Amino acid sequence: MNPHEELLAIKPEKEFFIGIDSDGCAFDTMEIKQKECFCPNFIKYFRMQPVSKYARETWEFVNLYSTNRGCNRFLAVNEVLRLLAKRPEIKRRNFAVPSALTLVEWTKIETKLGNPALKKYAAEVNDPFIAQTLEWSLKVNEDIGKMVFGITPFPFVKECLGKIQSKADVMVVSQTPYEALKREWEENEIDHYLRMIAGQEHGTKSEHLRYAAKGKYPDNKILMIGDANGDLKAAKSNGVLFFPINPGNEERSWENLYNEGLERFFCGKYEGAYEEKLIKEFETYLPEHPPWEQA
Repeated sequence: MNPHEELLAIKPEKEFFIGIDSDGCAFDTMEIKQKECFCPNFIKYFRMQPVSKYARETWEFVNLYSTNRGCNRFLAVNEVLRLLAKRPEIKRRNFAVPSALTLVEWTKIETKLGNPALKKYAAEVNDPFIAQTLEWSLKVNEDIGKMVFGITPFPFVKECLGKIQSKADVMVVSQTPYEALKREWEENEIDHYLRMIAGQEHGTKSEHLRYAAKGKYPDNKILMIGDANGDLKAAKSNGVLFFPINPGNEERSWENLYNEGLERFFCGKYEGAYEEKLIKEFETYLPEHPPWEQA
């Protein structure tokens, strides 16, 4: 069974459907993964040592503090290299930012942006940059496996899952590799709340919602919970509802979901002004342009 067939095979058991992002949304794992695993290996494998300060600043902006927060890792590499090539500090140092053209082309034609697909592609094209990217990505996964453990869900996540379980089918909707997601949800003994865990191997977040829920439940009975612009886009591209977990203010967001958001969703009073207010506030947390361009 291919990944899309797995999603399509989900049959409604409850009246509602809720998709939940994992990294930075249900779990406070974004900072440690990006700052301790992704970024150091990005500097190492993409030979950014001469401009490490700016590489680190750019990586963290793209992956933690911008509208691209939570995007797929390979799309992140493309965006970071694009921004670095524009930085005057990089040009003054005569540093040649590597071209990501072959990776950009791959991300345009491949929907399952994960290591298995990249490994297959690397074997086909024998391209040095693709091989380098795969090596980096595999090392990131290895370091996450060693580094990221013992991290509990944000406060009120378990309480929300307890309130949800009797009324909604729940699925993890994420661009994190499946193996890491499975480990984190099982480690905290909350995987029993889930119908399925969908990671990067299952396609985009928009595809997760489309194949698992769209057309199986009324649109106003499907809710995506996320902390990034990609989660919002996944919801709205499918015409379903979105509840934001505001970056840096996650605990208050989950408490708000527990105290009033879920009740509004289940009784049909979520769509409209209430959702619009939440999204408007959410959009103030993640700027599109980096601070060094605005200075």
